[in-house]
Amino acid sequence: MISSTVCRVLVSRTSQYSRNILPVTRTYSSSAEQKTEPENNADKANFFQRYKFNPSNIPDSPEFGTNQYISIDEEVKQRLKNVLSSFHAPIRYSFAYGSGVFQQKGYDSKNQPMVDFIFGVTHPHHWHSLNIQQNPHHYSVVRQFGSNFTTLLQEKVGAGVYFNPYVEIDGMVIKYGVVSIDRLCKDLLDWETLYLAGRMHKPVKILRDDARVRLANQVNLTEAVRVALLTLPSEFNETELYERIAGISYKGDFRMVIGENPNKVKNIVNKQLPHFKRVYSHLLEDLPNVAVLEHGLVQQDKNPRYQSLMVQKLSKTLYQKVLMEHQRYTRVKGLKMPEDKDLLHQQIVGSPDLNKYINRGLFEIIAWPALTQSAKGIITAGPTRTARYTGEKLKKWWQAKK
Repeated sequence: MISSTVCRVLVSRTSQYSRNILPVTRTYSSSAEQKTEPENNADKANFFQRYKFNPSNIPDSPEFGTNQYISIDEEVKQRLKNVLSSFHAPIRYSFAYGSGVFQQKGYDSKNQPMVDFIFGVTHPHHWHSLNIQQNPHHYSVVRQFGSNFTTLLQEKVGAGVYFNPYVEIDGMVIKYGVVSIDRLCKDLLDWETLYLAGRMHKPVKILRDDARVRLANQVNLTEAVRVALLTLPSEFNETELYERIAGISYKGDFRMVIGENPNKVKNIVNKQLPHFKRVYSHLLEDLPNVAVLEHGLVQQDKNPRYQSLMVQKLSKTLYQKVLMEHQRYTRVKGLKMPEDKDLLHQQIVGSPDLNKYINRGLFEIIAWPALTQSAKGIITAGPTRTARYTGEKLKKWWQAKK
């Protein structure tokens, strides 16, 4: 079962979802009159319907979170699902991602890349125990130490994910990462490492869904929109927004310096623009300070009231990082930080260094987990597969630099 702590967080987020994503009081473009969301649950459905909130953003709607579902070729989807079916150990939640699922601009279609999977499991120890029995060849020498050591390595080093690369199943070469549902939900809600939460800012193909993860990811996606809006000007286009969102998880990732295509973010967005629109367009349209215009143009009201609300609703970890950066700034400038939270948030958004606060905060969240997760990969993949993986990454990086 999911831990009681995560359960409490998810229940809290469910009951307060509309406040967290859709502010209680908002101004609608059709009227200067302000509408207030009713406190009575029985009246909320009528409220959401009357004022045109998209059903995918309404917690009690059967369509809630359907913006996360991306359509792909049926034959490809079935092959991906067949991979899941080949595992005897129970997989509660799974998605496939990357250029092996959604082709990126600049990649050679003749040289099909490895297909990436994430498996969300309830009990990692039990899962690895079963999987080592069924598929010992998926593991490096780590399997000799048993599922206890494998789980310890997964949970205590890096970002809480255990990867097995270069596994061939039914003619498809895959890499799969195993993560506990607890750990996945916590990263989606709090951005503790942004390792998987950041991966899920980009389009992914959900193969096996879980209601708790869907809720946590809807919060995660909305927080990504907020961060992007806080770092963008009053007017921008959709492509700029999606590039800002897609780039969040690469802040502080050493692989972007060497080993990754330097045009990776642009390539992802250029090739997957319809998928980004599918995921984010309704989240964007339902924000009170944003107007989506024709030809992909977007305007946002940079009024300090709206901006400070977005800062207040940042994920817990990033909010703490931004607050610490602002404390440093006020000390250097000899300024006093207000004790009142509303005034404090307005002071933060009024700082000329707000973008630096956010970028430094993201760097601090991402850098260490990304580095240690990669170092762990040397152990979990083994020297041969690590050398192969590194060589392929460096080859792509070198070709992109030419």
